[in-house]
Amino acid sequence: MAKQVLIVDDSALVRKQLTEMIATLGYDIDTAKNGQEAVDKALEKQYDVITMDINMPVMDGIEAVKEIMEKKPTAILMISSLTTEDATITMDALDFGAVDYISKPGTMNVGKQENREDIINKVKTLSRISPRRLKARMRRAPMRERKRTQREADTQVTEASSLDLTKVVLIGSSTGGPGLIEQICSSLPANYKYPVCIVQHMPEQFTKAFAQRLANASVLPVHESEQNLEVLPGHIYLARGGVHMNFAQKVSGKIVIREDKEKGESFFQPSVNAMMHSALKVFDPKNLVGVILTGIGDDGADAIVKIKNAGGYTLGESEESATVYGMPREAYERGGVMEQLDFKNILKKIVTLK
Repeated sequence: MAKQVLIVDDSALVRKQLTEMIATLGYDIDTAKNGQEAVDKALEKQYDVITMDINMPVMDGIEAVKEIMEKKPTAILMISSLTTEDATITMDALDFGAVDYISKPGTMNVGKQENREDIINKVKTLSRISPRRLKARMRRAPMRERKRTQREADTQVTEASSLDLTKVVLIGSSTGGPGLIEQICSSLPANYKYPVCIVQHMPEQFTKAFAQRLANASVLPVHESEQNLEVLPGHIYLARGGVHMNFAQKVSGKIVIREDKEKGESFFQPSVNAMMHSALKVFDPKNLVGVILTGIGDDGADAIVKIKNAGGYTLGESEESATVYGMPREAYERGGVMEQLDFKNILKKIVTLK
């Protein structure tokens, strides 16, 4: 039986563009012009994937996502323009249960092969996520946000330096990852000793909004990566979209972030592989903790094998909890994962790291 897809957008042009693209997969396609129509159709029929616009009449995409995910969890792919405002709203949709997002066709060159492939690959991947897994994902309630209080901020007056680093945590994730990254950041205590460096596949406008969201949820300082930013104990660094987050050691011995604008062989920018390969050149490999979470593809698999072989400690998310068991599967099957655990236990390992 063919997969069932619902395309939700108030623009007839966008509905037509997405229909033509997704139809190449041989899927059956329905359309809806607004959020209310989408909810009505989603509750009547079990769709494998719903693509959801944000700004629509009658009911917007966020309200539609909330209602669908509460009543009939379905793999929802948000359609977002690359603006900071839409990035923030898309983050809200991910909080409510949407799995991933794509760039709105009207804001990009639809004919560009790379963009078409991205849309098709994401729809294909999301169509494989079972309703059972989506229901389990919704049951795992997000951790309560913890905002930094002035008292906690005041306790961090004396800053350590990168010369004091003992371990470095390197985390890579993609589809299904933002909620997990937020849980990690909100769970780390104020006295956490290690820097946490994160690559979450996102374009630049999204990483800016995401870094702000993480800063609101964490008691630790959160930075979107920037050139020459020193890597400090107890700080969180999110790779900026559109550049690789690499590392370099200065003559003083201090370690800083070096941004690389050359995409190289990586499909993603930032790339998990790029971050981890760079870390191997700068840090003592035995001090590296590599973590691969949910995501499409194999980014990070090559590098995490090298971290493990060089004496570092590596973790991979299990199929049991991964929204998309792609990146962690590749890392595991290539022999790069020392411990394959569900996310709850990965979180525990990171928080209690000695």
